[in-house]
Amino acid sequence: MIPALLVGCQGNASSTAKYSTGGDPTDDPCARVVSAIGYAGLLLEPKGQEDRQNFEDALIGRLAEARGITLEYGDRLPQSLHGAAERVKTATGGLSKGDLPRERQVALLKQYRVAADEIVAGCK
Repeated sequence: MIPALLVGCQGNASSTAKYSTGGDPTDDPCARVVSAIGYAGLLLEPKGQEDRQNFEDALIGRLAEARGITLEYGDRLPQSLHGAAERVKTATGGLSKGDLPRERQVALLKQYRVAADEIVAGCK
């Protein structure tokens, strides 16, 4: 027998769709993607020092979050940024895995930074 508790959870359901990241489909795509890039950036070593980066779980999690947000909103960025969004998705797809060899992590981080910077500049 299935408990009837699930019925009670449906009463507060919103009629508008919500993304798993807490965003709303009507959110500005530039604002969402740039925010995710900035949040991940708080744990990054300064540009040019990627070889010193510690790829701890917190950073990997933030990069995975940036990937998820870019997957959700990247196609709605201005057309000129679609290539950069694809590069962010690819780089963060690799970086969000904790078992990559360090050399690969550093290479992907450098690729991510170039693409992320392009998005931030293009969204201004």
